[in-house]
Amino acid sequence: MEIFEAYGVTAQESAPVIAALRQRPARWVDLMMRMELGLEKPDPKRALISALTIGGAYIVGGAIPLSPYIFLPGTQSALLFFVIVTLAALLVFGAFKGRFTGTAPLRSGLQTLLIGGLAAAAAFGIAKLIA
Repeated sequence: MEIFEAYGVTAQESAPVIAALRQRPARWVDLMMRMELGLEKPDPKRALISALTIGGAYIVGGAIPLSPYIFLPGTQSALLFFVIVTLAALLVFGAFKGRFTGTAPLRSGLQTLLIGGLAAAAAFGIAKLIA
């Protein structure tokens, strides 16, 4: 009813519509997915493109932190370079995310930098404890 009330439909007016939709579970789920959650049914033709996009993002995302260890001679300098490049990448990716989601790019970049930096620090700390 809250969804219909947002469109100016009273509870009494929407009750018969909701009752009718409940008799059609597939349509009820479709309505709730679209109206309440804002989700559309996935297009099966996009599965390959989505898989390639996600796979490519993992490759690029993994290459960024590993590249210093490939190109720099010492592990300490590679680690420092890795930290700087990763933090810069988090800031840039967060800013791009902000532009696409309607959030201020700087704010989104800093949020991504903070969350990603804390996650990386926690992972590094856990690895140091285990190793």
